[in-house]
Amino acid sequence: MRFLFLLILLGGIGLGIVYPWATTNFTGHEIGTYRAYDRTGGFRPVEVGLVTADTPVRVLVDLTTLAPPVVKPASAVLTITASTRGETVLAEALNFYDTTPRERSPQLPDPIFRDDAGLIRDVQPGTYRFVIEQGDADNIQIQSVDLILRSGGGEADARAQPIGLSLMAVGFIGLVLSLRRGKGGRPDNPNSQPPAPRWGRDADKS
Repeated sequence: MRFLFLLILLGGIGLGIVYPWATTNFTGHEIGTYRAYDRTGGFRPVEVGLVTADTPVRVLVDLTTLAPPVVKPASAVLTITASTRGETVLAEALNFYDTTPRERSPQLPDPIFRDDAGLIRDVQPGTYRFVIEQGDADNIQIQSVDLILRSGGGEADARAQPIGLSLMAVGFIGLVLSLRRGKGGRPDNPNSQPPAPRWGRDADKS
């Protein structure tokens, strides 16, 4: 049973965590990475030419900071809007909440946080203007902000994460219970012990 619950737990991790993360970050191919903020030039809009063949376009934002941002889920570290021909096609608040930092290189140890701004599902040929601005979260020591566009980016099935989290819970609880039962063992049967001898040095004195 332990092996079964371990498989359920691993399956839940794969379905609820690994699959959505891989779909967001690795499907399709990268169009480009564009600097949207640095400490010398501040925030600046990014304009990118897109074509119909890029559909859909996954929009990602990398935030490099001096220290991990400490924000509430309801607060926005950054906001992003995308428009073309005067029409807004994407608007999102980014809080980088519960994201795992990474380092660009050992020589540049500042943590980098990535947030998913969503998909542009219907891409019309033309120039798209991306505007990233600072949100309402204070005391964020921003070093730089990069916009990453991925062409043909897939979208994880919305049902996968809830099912994966449920499997993780079932597998974890079942594994813990099976380990506890294994440690407890079965109580000894008093009738299985041989009777005490009645004569000799080890005889029963009663």
